[in-house]
Amino acid sequence: MADIWRMIGRRLLLGILTLFVISLVIFGATELLPGDLARELLGQSATEETLAALREQLGLNDPAPLRYLKWLMGVLQGDFGVSMATQKPIAELVGARLGNTMFLALYAAALAIPLSLVLGILAALWRNSIFDRASNALALTSISFPEFFVAYILVLWLAQTGIFPSMVRITGSTTFGDRLYMSFLPALTLTLVVTAHMMRMTRAAIINLLASPYIEMARLKGMSPLRVVLRHAVPNALAPIINVVALNLAYLITGVVIVEVVFVYPGLGQLMVDAVTNRDIAVVQAIALIFATAYVLLNLIADVMSTITNPRLMHRR
Repeated sequence: MADIWRMIGRRLLLGILTLFVISLVIFGATELLPGDLARELLGQSATEETLAALREQLGLNDPAPLRYLKWLMGVLQGDFGVSMATQKPIAELVGARLGNTMFLALYAAALAIPLSLVLGILAALWRNSIFDRASNALALTSISFPEFFVAYILVLWLAQTGIFPSMVRITGSTTFGDRLYMSFLPALTLTLVVTAHMMRMTRAAIINLLASPYIEMARLKGMSPLRVVLRHAVPNALAPIINVVALNLAYLITGVVIVEVVFVYPGLGQLMVDAVTNRDIAVVQAIALIFATAYVLLNLIADVMSTITNPRLMHRR
């Protein structure tokens, strides 16, 4: 158990260092954006005195390293600053959208994880069958198409026929059932995109184990193929399966930008696109850092869960 905690400590330190580097990249990338932020906010008709006053107010006259340190200290205290477009605290704007993005990601995960595991297990059981070839062909097809293409196809088939809405309108008074109904198309789009990766990893992990001696012994004892897979192969294939599931969960949270824009879903992705359009740099920095934190955290969880399910990963070969 002590080895597990030491491993978690090392992963946490590495995650913190990674986030520090990412924060430098985010701040540096926004600094390199062309144009004058003060003039963008006030317009071309603004006077030099007004521009100078706004630059002083926003701290744009300070050196970049000093502005980065001020921003980082605020982030560590939970203060992302104030939106330049709406003059509202960024934490308030992000908090209102974060719940919607998490709901969409969990909705898609609830659809994708069971579906991919079942398809992967069945494809491994019926290897080289028509079902296996068809499922692999569909998986490769879904991987090949970008998210916006899949989204527009679903809109064409399911929204224009009136079965589901093409735009998601969620408010604080929206019931849970209405949320599920209105968010079905964006959740289905994400499901089709990530299911292929998880299904193929599940299939590959189980097929790799089916050639093991203990699997052959279980077969010789007269166990059915399905029982052999569920009782002996799946528990030993959990490490790679958990890893790919966690990585795809990270994608569901951080890769929703395009899907949210297509369906006008009120989440962090849509907020980020609006902030880029309005040149609201502080909001862009905050959301990018939140996405990075979610990705690093889920990678940490994947490492820990993979190690717990397969303790051999703790020992170097």
